[in-house]
Amino acid sequence: MSGAAHISVQAVHKVFQSGGQEVHALKAINLEIPQGQFVCLLGPSGCGKSTLLNAVAGFSLPSSGSITVEGATITEPGPDRGMVFQEYALFPWMTVEQNIAFGLQIKGLAKPAIQEKVDGLLAMLHLEDFRRRHPKDLSGGMRQRVAIARVLAIDSPIMLMDEPFGALDALTRRNLQDELLRLWTELKKTILFVTHSIEEALYLADRTVVMTYRPGTLKRDLAIDLPRPRDVASPAFNALKKELSQLLMEEQSRHNQDEFKHAAVD
Repeated sequence: MSGAAHISVQAVHKVFQSGGQEVHALKAINLEIPQGQFVCLLGPSGCGKSTLLNAVAGFSLPSSGSITVEGATITEPGPDRGMVFQEYALFPWMTVEQNIAFGLQIKGLAKPAIQEKVDGLLAMLHLEDFRRRHPKDLSGGMRQRVAIARVLAIDSPIMLMDEPFGALDALTRRNLQDELLRLWTELKKTILFVTHSIEEALYLADRTVVMTYRPGTLKRDLAIDLPRPRDVASPAFNALKKELSQLLMEEQSRHNQDEFKHAAVD
């Protein structure tokens, strides 16, 4: 793993207009992510986790500051950054293999090369028996496997993941977490992963970045120095879980106070 910054976020602020008022979503965000690192963004609802992820993706540019990948400033979405959403974002009229092949067709690859790549990804993500199924015929876990395969097909060095397992049951979620870790180990991707689950962040990440309630700033950048595979019942895991829980509870309390204040005004 290189120490050079693959993703660099420098003094990023983000301000939205809402109901004629300015909403400060992000404030003075500075974050360096080396090549091949797995980083989780953790924080309460409204802290700007997804806003920051969308800025790295190029979907929504910062109001000020800069975000670069390998030194190049992000101004729009690009094939170097693949995005996996919680809602799967699959084309419902396409089969599994057609969904995976779509990005390769856009790139203009020859049909034999596309088929070879799709077959490999179907095998890698245990989807061979579902290649001709449509998304409506799949479970949530299978749909998310297809969404991950579609991002892997375009071979983006960076994977951006916005609570991709948040809507899944606990067992499916753990299975996909393990699958993601296997793929990350094999493919050496840089991953920026948004979650509201402390246990998920500790189970997956090299680093967990805790964000404050709005405006979102970086409250704590914690290296997770636990051997893999990680034992969620171990004393070391639970000591870190307790530490992160305290940090999040402080921010959740700020969130609750803010809501109460606005409710009283209304």
